[in-house]
Parts: sequence; C-alpha cells; structure tokens
Amino acid sequence: MEEIIIDPILKRGIESMGYKEWTPIQKEVIPLLKEGKDIIGQAKTGTGKTATFGLPILEKIDCECKKVQALIICPTRELAMQIVEELRMYARYMQGIRILPVYGGCDINQQIRNLKGVQIVVGTPGRLLDHIRRHTIKPKQLQMVVLDEADEMLDMGFREDIETILKSMNPEIQTCLFSATMPEEIIQIAKNYQNNPQFIKIESDTLTIDLIKQYYSIVSKEMKYNSLIQILNQNYFNKCILFCNTKKRVSLLVEQLLKDGYNVDGLHGDLNQKQRNLVMNKFRKGQIRILVCTDIAARGIDVKEVQMVINYDIPDELEFYIHRIGRTGRAGKKGVSYTLCTKKEISKIHQIEKLCHIHMIEKKLFDKEEYRKYQQRQLFEQILKVTQEENLQSYISPVYRFCKSNSISPEQFMAASVKLLLERNRYEKSNSGNKKI
Repeated sequence: MEEIIIDPILKRGIESMGYKEWTPIQKEVIPLLKEGKDIIGQAKTGTGKTATFGLPILEKIDCECKKVQALIICPTRELAMQIVEELRMYARYMQGIRILPVYGGCDINQQIRNLKGVQIVVGTPGRLLDHIRRHTIKPKQLQMVVLDEADEMLDMGFREDIETILKSMNPEIQTCLFSATMPEEIIQIAKNYQNNPQFIKIESDTLTIDLIKQYYSIVSKEMKYNSLIQILNQNYFNKCILFCNTKKRVSLLVEQLLKDGYNVDGLHGDLNQKQRNLVMNKFRKGQIRILVCTDIAARGIDVKEVQMVINYDIPDELEFYIHRIGRTGRAGKKGVSYTLCTKKEISKIHQIEKLCHIHMIEKKLFDKEEYRKYQQRQLFEQILKVTQEENLQSYISPVYRFCKSNSISPEQFMAASVKLLLERNRYEKSNSGNKKI
C-alpha cells in the first residue's frame, strides 16, 4: 500500500483490518484532507468513504486533549453506529482515543455523561443540535466536520438542522461533504459553508450486478437456520460468505455450523490482528469454506472466487446490501446471493430493490412439514448408502430375534427406527440453540 497514512500506530490498525490497497476515493481524498483542504466527494456506498474521512481525522486527533475535536454528521442511528465501530477498529491500538455515537431515542443525560473525554462524535443532525444548544458539544472547539450521505439527510428534511449546526462553527473549520448525488441544495450548502472545496467524483465500477443471481426467501424465525442449511446443501461452492448483523450471531452460527459438520469460521470486531489473519488465510486457502462475519469485520476483505453470499440478516443500512453481494461475481465470474427474510421484512426487500435498482427472485424453501419430508428423504438416502457399502449380516439376526420375541413385524421395527432417528435429529437441533440464531 502507498504511504498515505504515516502514523505507525494507525497503520497497524489499518493492517489489522486486512487492507491490501487503497480505493480510488481514498487515494484522491485522504492526501487533500491531510493538507487541510475542504472536500466535496461524490461517491456511492462501498467505495471506502468511512476510511476516507475517518483516517485523516484519527491521524489529526490530539489524544491528550479530552475535548470534542471532530464531528461526523450522518442520517441514521444505524449508520452512526457503523461508522463508530469502524473507526474504533482503525484506532484499536491508539492510546487515549474516545469515539462516541449520539442519536435520538436515547437518554440525552446519559449521552452528556458519556461525552466527557470524547474526541470524535458521530451523530444524527437533530440530536447533535440538541447537544450544541445545551453546550455539551462546543462547535467553536471543532477542527473538522464531516457530512456523510448529505443527500439522504436533505431528503429526510434535515437541511435546517444541518445549516444551524454549520452556522455555529468557526468559518475557517475544515469541512468534508459526501453525497451519492449532487442536487442543487448540496451545491448551495457547499457555497455557503465551505472554503474553496475540492470536488472529487468517483464512479464505483467494482461490481457487475449482471453476473450475480440474486434470490430472497421468506422464512419463519423458527425455520431460519434450517433454511440456511437448505441453501448450503443445494448449492455448489468452494467459498461462501455469510453475513450477520451482530457479533453474537456470528459466534452462534459458527458454533452450530461446526456441530453440523461444516468447515466454517467467523470474523468479528473482537478478534485481534493475528486471529483475523489466521482466519483469512484459512479461507483463502480453502481450509474453511464458509466465512461468517459482520459488515464491519468484512471491511478490507479481498478474496477471489467467492461463489456465494448469504445474508442471514438483512443489513441495518440497506445500501450495505450492494457492498455485501459485491464479494461475489468478481473478475467476470458468476456468483449467487441469497437473502433470508421474514414476512414482516418483505418491505425491506422491496426497498433494497428500489434503492439499488435491482430485481431479486423469490426462492421457495421448505416449510416445516416439507422440511420434515426432506429430512426423511435424506435419512433414506443414507440408509441406502449403508446397505450398498456395509456388511450388515451381523445385525440381521439380532433384529429378527428381537421382532420374534416381542411379537412385532420387521416392517414395524424399521418404521419405529426411522421415527426415532428423525425425532432424535429434531431434538438435537431444537436443543442446540437454533431458535436463538
């Protein structure tokens, strides 16, 4: 990687995320931000925006100064939490750094207490304005402000809040504005509040949607894990990435998939660099076929020939869908993606289709009764395989003796054996924690 970031401690954090090279927007914008320039960046989700503005902020922060020095404004609570988690991973080896998300719907008094000693705040416009009015965030002390997904914030009606926040700051403060589109309102904000901004536009061309077959399946919570198993069993793949929204679910899925005989491991934010590298090397070499991870842990992953991506959870930020499925269908090769959703979540599927200009095909999976029949067929296939490959002579006589002494037919014995095997399998599944996954 080029020496865009100099600080060795911050570089260590970047390397722990698995970064191999800078994205186009990072190459262009990071040096300009380090020079103190104002930026207007037009780029879509998945181009590396968070690192683009986050790394220069982290490099500039004075960790000895326990005051808010940088503000990142974004449209939603979910995005604020994603940004904070990613920045914390970059800054994991920095001493004394504190980063905090603030958003509505939470106790503001608790947030005020948590703000003590924080250098970077990431939040939604309304709650940030509340803190500024209460003087718990002092805008005149800020060195840098970032507006992420500015067009989304305007669409949500936050223009007045954003302008009030920007007016409260020193006119010479460094500003960075990112937007997927560039409507007139964005241009006007840039003219009013930025100082000779540099305009950078990056087209995202790393993803070929046409090469990815995209499916979704409506499943009940009870059948979600079993539906995942159906997908894994019905598709050929050497490498599959399975996305979840929480670290806890990553751990639960890895544990259960291992019990069920799959070559699998997980990535989440609690792993250190050595552990992460070990998992990724195994995945690249094909020693594990399924990688379970969160969106943040997947940042920086560059693995060739991933045939399948499964969204066990619909992403909290719907635009992350494109970033997820873009792990397959690379370098001109075909890929497939599956998204599991409940009936209540079907509206999110339609939102993703509209937002990302795509069409997903509904894939019918087994319901509870169909899955029972499927398990029965699997058991019969296993029994047939044993009869063809094993010498069963030593078992035949004891079975006949048992049937004769208990006045039951061999057919009754076989039916009871099948019933017990199927029920034992279902008992083991139900007691393994599947319903919590």
